Formats: sequence, C-alpha cells, structure tokens
Amino acid sequence: MEVLEGVLNSVQSSCRHGDEVWPNLYLGDMSMSHDKYGLWKLGITHVLNGAHGKVCCKGSDDYYGTTVSYYGVPANDLPTFDLSGFFYPAAQFIHHALKSGGKVLVHCAVGLSRSATLVRAFLMIHHHYPLLAAVRVVQHKRWIFPNRGFLKQLINLDRSLQRERRD
Repeated sequence: MEVLEGVLNSVQSSCRHGDEVWPNLYLGDMSMSHDKYGLWKLGITHVLNGAHGKVCCKGSDDYYGTTVSYYGVPANDLPTFDLSGFFYPAAQFIHHALKSGGKVLVHCAVGLSRSATLVRAFLMIHHHYPLLAAVRVVQHKRWIFPNRGFLKQLINLDRSLQRERRD
C-alpha cells in the first residue's frame, strides 16, 4: 500500500477535465461528461459514469441520445464502498466498446478516484497489467488518486488475477 501511495504522490497534478489514458479511452470529470459537443468532437461513443445517480453526475441512457452507449456505476467515493463488484462489468463495457472501434469516456465527479479505479481494473483484467504497472500507465497521462479502500480492492484484484494466471 505504501509503495502504491508513494507512486501516486510522485506525479504533478493535471488541471484538464479529461485525458486520453489509453488509446481511445478517456478519463475525465463531470464537466467533461456534461459537454455533449466536446464529446461529439472527440468521437466518444461510450460513457461509463463511475458516480451514477449522484447529485453532480446523474447521467442516464437518454442524456446522450442514441449515439452514445451509457453504463452507470452508482459508486460513492468512500473507502468503505465496495467498488470491486463493478470491476468486471465495467471492464467488459470498456473492452467491448474499444474492440468495436468505439471511444470511451470513463468519468466520475473529479476523475481521480472512482473512474480511475475502474480504468485500472480494466487494464488489469483485459490487458494483464499488474496493479503497479496499471497505475503507471494511467498516471503517465493523468494525475489520479483513489481512496485507500479502492486501493485495497485493486490489490485484492491483483492478487486474484495473479493466482488465476498461475493456475
């Protein structure tokens, strides 16, 4: 945990509303998610909202119309919230979108914790990155800082994936 937090603290913060952290995969905040014209200009075809139903990030299928597929994760940015149950469904949503030639925005309120955790889970599940490598890939493009509870859940995912790949 301390090594991860050290890596997370070692990078300057980003001021942008969104960043492309993987080919055709953007990590952003609620401001970016509300800019329909900006999303259209980027060619965003899929939106994963890591704060679905929260006051700042309500989101829904009909908000973006028929040109954008939407998936909402009703997560709270609290260390006690269990986000791990959404790791595989969110990773599948991202994977299918990218495989079909789409462009994905993954966002939450600020784009640092919930959404960043879901993007790292995707990299770990579908691209076989160990946790530290997934952190570095995302952090190379955007400053991120998930809460300690989400870090622990990613550590557990990392251990589970390593066991599966060994067996």
